[in-house]
Amino acid sequence: MSHKHSSSRHSHGLQALLAGLGAALAIGFIAGITDSTHVPLLLGSFGSSAVLVLGFPESGFSKPLRVVGAHVLCAAIGLVFLHFCGPHWWAQALSVGLCISTMLCLHLVHPPAGSNALLVLAMQPDWTFLLWPTLLGSLGLITLAWIWQRLVPKPHHHA
Repeated sequence: MSHKHSSSRHSHGLQALLAGLGAALAIGFIAGITDSTHVPLLLGSFGSSAVLVLGFPESGFSKPLRVVGAHVLCAAIGLVFLHFCGPHWWAQALSVGLCISTMLCLHLVHPPAGSNALLVLAMQPDWTFLLWPTLLGSLGLITLAWIWQRLVPKPHHHA
């Protein structure tokens, strides 16, 4: 095995470990706030968001406006379907389809957010769901990822 290949593999492994550690700390911090304040700030879709914002921070899907905007947008679409149509199978299907189409039309695509409509129709929350966990939780995740990326240097590839 060449030194260059070994160095690249080591760098990739270190990046993977740092992304996982950053995600664990971010989700843990948000979960800790939820536990101590009893204000729900976590969604299942935030686990997938953490993969993107910490594992692939340069991806267009990881841009802060897309992360927060798409989560709020898709939760809102789910709430509209819930309150006007009910939690029926066809409302689930149409709400996810509308989430995808709207994210694409608005150039606000963050794939994990597409599941928010399903979460809303399954959980049947009230309109405060837009504020917490959706808005505050996604802002928290983006903020913590931003801090992590500035505190932890990226491993450099050696020639």
